[in-house]
Amino acid sequence: MRLRYAGHCQSCGQDLPAGSTAVWDRAARTVTCLSCEEAAPTPVAPEFGTAGASARREYERRHDKRETRIRTEHPRLGGVILALTEDPQTTQAWAKGARGERLLGEQLEKLVASGIPILHDRRVPGTKANIDHIGVGAGGVVIVDAKRYTGAPALKIEGGLFSPRVERLMVGRRDCTKLVEGMKWQIEVVSAVLAQNGLGEVPVAGALCFVGADWPLIGGAFEIDGVHVFWPQKAGALLRRPGSIDSDTAQSIARLLAAELPAA
Repeated sequence: MRLRYAGHCQSCGQDLPAGSTAVWDRAARTVTCLSCEEAAPTPVAPEFGTAGASARREYERRHDKRETRIRTEHPRLGGVILALTEDPQTTQAWAKGARGERLLGEQLEKLVASGIPILHDRRVPGTKANIDHIGVGAGGVVIVDAKRYTGAPALKIEGGLFSPRVERLMVGRRDCTKLVEGMKWQIEVVSAVLAQNGLGEVPVAGALCFVGADWPLIGGAFEIDGVHVFWPQKAGALLRRPGSIDSDTAQSIARLLAAELPAA
């Protein structure tokens, strides 16, 4: 494009006067002279990931380890023992989580045709944590964490008038408020990545999506401490919320996040 204002090449530092032709990166807000652009190697498209891939691998690792142990300890009866017993609940939980991520991923993938890029199963460098799903719509970045818990999600409020107001996320009788703190940390991670790349103004929202929970027929979705709580079909509404980010910029932001937060 022809530059409306003078600048300098982000690669070689060459001055680029107004009216000169250069390559403008709208997401990063940088310009590159044509010489550096032509000399640059063709970038490899970042992988947008597969929903539930890392959880499925962890389940298979634990399942195979147990099978190997039992067959080694019981050469003759190992097959019978495996046929009559199940994996421990701690192992089954990984398979259950992988199914939840996959089901939510399938729902989110329906948005891709409308220009909303979706990333799945992202690794947070320097940690053992991962982020289930990230989408980029007109209203900003949305992080969606899949959860498979039994029971009805609900917002429980304690105190208020004469004592501090405390909000708790309950699923059935189980206090799951720690999940809210986990999502807030994920929001901080993604916000930091954007800020480090000159995109600190891009809004970042987070949501906990309970797959297969006991949701009421009418209503049920709510917010707690700025985190959305809903079922899979509700994720589309959050990602479609209005905003100033166009489709090309959304794709650029998604590629940036895919590169900074690799597929797990």
